Amino acid sequence: MTVTSTDVRPDPGALPDTRSGALSAALPDTLSDEAIGRGLARGDEHCLVLAHRRWARLVHTLAVRSLGDPREAEDVTQQVFLAAWRGRAGYRPERGPVPAWLVGITRRKTADALTARTRRLDLAAAAALMPPTRTDEGPEHVLDRIVVTRELARLPRDQRDVLTLAYFADLTQAQIADRTGLPLGTVKSHARRGLQRMRRSLTTTVTAPGRAPAGGEIPD
Repeated sequence: MTVTSTDVRPDPGALPDTRSGALSAALPDTLSDEAIGRGLARGDEHCLVLAHRRWARLVHTLAVRSLGDPREAEDVTQQVFLAAWRGRAGYRPERGPVPAWLVGITRRKTADALTARTRRLDLAAAAALMPPTRTDEGPEHVLDRIVVTRELARLPRDQRDVLTLAYFADLTQAQIADRTGLPLGTVKSHARRGLQRMRRSLTTTVTAPGRAPAGGEIPD
């Protein structure tokens, strides 16, 4: 039995190796844009390779113009073709040619990269506003302080004040109640709600690789 490319069911979440020189060289670059688009929508890996060969430079050029960083643009280019492969079922040839579809994906991925860059700059700015750190603090602890400072600034004032005293002044909830004059139950409520908000926010915040989101329980 002969197995053709259409008999294979590719993993919808995996990106075929579009950089394979042997595979790329073996594919004739004679298909029309429309044929590549139809093949890509069917899940034909060969058409993805041809699409990458034909339009990767366009995607990379657009990303460089927006980001100003060729290396970062390379990452975006790979993300664009990964997104195209994963979302190939949503491509409709009648709505526009493949290059226009890829340009739209490029704009979204470039915007994501700029957002991530802004977050990194925000973290750096937050570090400049932090109280001086002790000389015995390691870089991981310093990063935790940066992230916590940034997330605290987003909280309602009551929650922010309680958690600031807990984190930076290292006070227990009972000590915070004594310091602020708030009932202990109110302090616990503000702390709990503030931590919940921070945890939700930190799931989408750029943190150090391998580091758990900051914000644990506050001692009573």
